[in-house]
Amino acid sequence: MWHLEPAPQRLPDLAQLLDQLSLEAAFFSKERPLTIARAPGRLDLMGGIADYSGSLVLELPIGLAAVAAVQADDAPVITIRSQQASGLESQAEVQIALADLAPAGLPLSYPQARTLLHTDPRTHWAAYIAGVPLVLAHECGIALRGLRILISSSVPAGKGVSSSAAIEVATMRAVAEALGLALDGRRLAILCQMVENLVVGAPCGVMDQMTAACGEADALLALRCQPAELEPAVSIPAALEVWGIDSGIRHAVSGADYGSVRIGAFMGYRMIAELLGLTATPAGPDRVAIDDPQFGGYLANVTPSRWLHEFRDRLPDQISGAQFLARYGGTTDPITRIDRSRTYAVRMPTEHPIHEHHRVTTYRALLHYLTFEQQRATIAASAQLLGELMYQSHASYSACGLGSDGTDLLVQLVRTAGPESGLYGAKITGGGSGGTVAILADRGSEAMIQRIASQYQQLCGRVPLVIGGSSPGAMAGGVFQAKWKIA
Repeated sequence: MWHLEPAPQRLPDLAQLLDQLSLEAAFFSKERPLTIARAPGRLDLMGGIADYSGSLVLELPIGLAAVAAVQADDAPVITIRSQQASGLESQAEVQIALADLAPAGLPLSYPQARTLLHTDPRTHWAAYIAGVPLVLAHECGIALRGLRILISSSVPAGKGVSSSAAIEVATMRAVAEALGLALDGRRLAILCQMVENLVVGAPCGVMDQMTAACGEADALLALRCQPAELEPAVSIPAALEVWGIDSGIRHAVSGADYGSVRIGAFMGYRMIAELLGLTATPAGPDRVAIDDPQFGGYLANVTPSRWLHEFRDRLPDQISGAQFLARYGGTTDPITRIDRSRTYAVRMPTEHPIHEHHRVTTYRALLHYLTFEQQRATIAASAQLLGELMYQSHASYSACGLGSDGTDLLVQLVRTAGPESGLYGAKITGGGSGGTVAILADRGSEAMIQRIASQYQQLCGRVPLVIGGSSPGAMAGGVFQAKWKIA
């Protein structure tokens, strides 16, 4: 049997991996050890899609996690297996020949790799894993070699809790360790974001990967996304706790809604730069670089008062891609591409990160205050202010076109139950357009959370998943070795 060293404590996902290894004993050679790492999903409490605009975000690493087991293989192939993939009607095992991934010994470019790994819809899930050694080859000079990688994940896909980031980070942590490469948490997370942006082709920000890599159990990761600056973790006051309820509506960062809102925000920043007379120079197809000593290139650094007084009424509600490119030449976003035939909302996608950064900053200040506050009446009043900031954030998502009927219903059920039931606020999370709602509640509110989930199921027929608990990120969780021992 495979035995872990050191023996894990209170991490059931590692025990589940051992069960999977026993069921699939033939996948790995028993003559070599396995390198194993885990990374949790995350619950986006505040910040969400404002990450790509430089906002502060507050993220809770959840108890559910992905685990990656990696073993070197003498065969010139990368073999990836995941039981969860077969549950999503995909092919459970994918083999990628090194000759295809690195012809003539040189790794494919990112666009070439994206094309190769997306040829078959049944296997394109493997891009999240196969992209890891490819990015390490490009960015760290690691030679591609044969690997066998087994993925086991309890983080549900399409629920807005970063299943993809958990898989990327667990794989990156294990592969880097197996290849003798030392990476700190920030570097590891940024490399994982490159996997998702450049190999998978999803235009996500960095908060998901940073939480999966650097999060601390039972604390909020505070990240200023300029581009990825970790700030001290934020304690959740003892009187409060955070829950998630999945709406049952599948969310996708790669979807058109998320991408168009991101483009609209970068269009808005480009227009503000023009209004200020900042110098923009061509930096590639449909891209510009802006010399911006005022905001440092981030919308989040525009204050709400300045937005309302100077810029809001001077930006259009929407603009076509062709009109925008003809007048402004492009945006500063290296990830997205503007469709000339499409019309993009501009004003609301630009407004959201400006106000959201202010909301998140206020939210963190209130949490710091509550850490030292002992009076129950004061805690309840401040918790209602925290809840109001969450409701405002949710409404702003909807104004950007990233709401859904299911998440709206869950938020309304929480609002109706109210503080007298121990529920203070709720909001859609992550990329929006479905997925999970985060809820701030009194500690010990599980029964009320389950009641909200039951009401939701009765009203719309969807079966919600309740998400609670927390666990450490990949860096704090450490790396394990598994060795085959005859029982």
